[in-house]
Amino acid sequence: MFCVGNNTYFSLFYSIVNILGIETSCDETSAAVIRDCRIKSNIISSQLVHRQYGGIVPELASRAHQQLIVPIVEEALHEAETKKSELDGIAVTYGPGLIGALLVGLNFAKSMAYGLKIPFVGINHMEAHIYANFIDEPTPNYPFLCLIVSGGHTQLVRVNAPLNHTLLGETLDDAAGEAYDKVGKMLGLGFPGGPVIDNLAREGDPEFVKFPRSYLDEDTFEFSFSGIKTSVLYWLRNNKIHFTNQITKIAESRETTNKKLQTDMEEPSTNNRQLLTNLCASFQAAVVDVLIGKLLSASDKFSIKDIAVAGGVSANSELRKRLTDSARERGLRVFFPKTEYCTDNGAMIAKLGEMKFNAGISSSVELTAIPYLQL
Repeated sequence: MFCVGNNTYFSLFYSIVNILGIETSCDETSAAVIRDCRIKSNIISSQLVHRQYGGIVPELASRAHQQLIVPIVEEALHEAETKKSELDGIAVTYGPGLIGALLVGLNFAKSMAYGLKIPFVGINHMEAHIYANFIDEPTPNYPFLCLIVSGGHTQLVRVNAPLNHTLLGETLDDAAGEAYDKVGKMLGLGFPGGPVIDNLAREGDPEFVKFPRSYLDEDTFEFSFSGIKTSVLYWLRNNKIHFTNQITKIAESRETTNKKLQTDMEEPSTNNRQLLTNLCASFQAAVVDVLIGKLLSASDKFSIKDIAVAGGVSANSELRKRLTDSARERGLRVFFPKTEYCTDNGAMIAKLGEMKFNAGISSSVELTAIPYLQL
């Protein structure tokens, strides 16, 4: 059997009870154990080495995964009070993502499954983000709409039934999370920029600059965020403003934990603070307007009352607040994963793995990593 919200589905295949989920698609090494439809552990280790380079360095990411994969898996099993011999299956991300990073997790999972004589299943990282909304109750009813928003993807999906979905639209250029990171760099806020911009935007004026809302009024579910990003750059140039190193202190490490990851940072300098908060608020308002507008437009077109958001940007406080308010006004139900399930994590991999295993789906040893895997 497998569980989706309050529903229990019985499979024609043998029951898979204890599942290990492994995630190494980018710069988080994560492992989780799901048992009897409940997450028993979710260990995440994020790589801070990339911050000094202003973005992810693929080779450094691969090396870090190689160093972390064994201790992270062992910690996940220990916290879940599960022995390796008690595992029934292993779920692992095989795409999309960085090829070197993906291979670390995939090859580890293959070897472990072979040694334990248990099945493994390859998981589409983006599909797993959708089902992060099914880790905890309440859960959406089918069909529902899911907006997947992360550093590498922005996609609007109609989820028709368990493991059955239709892609309605996606970004034509930059993903929303990528735009956050690039604008954060322009404003001297370091990498990643999303959480810092979200924090500063709370004090700013969203009407300070009217940045463009690309494709918002067009009858399409495609997205575009390169225009917003470029508009910020031109505004700074035209006003002869240059931000450098606004954030002067960032925590040296983030604990390996199954709880929300915290970032310790100093405040921006007093002279720049008001301008900085206004720019952050104006940029964020433009991005959130587009995301919410497209999602609500799809809800109207398809008469779907349950809507969900997933991916790293789904942790954004402004997106959560405004979408929750808009959904309430329209009589819609809106769903967000807990913050620890928004960024890349093993729990969502384990959850989707549970569903696939108990639907009779597994992978062969010939499965290879696919960095540009489509949803």
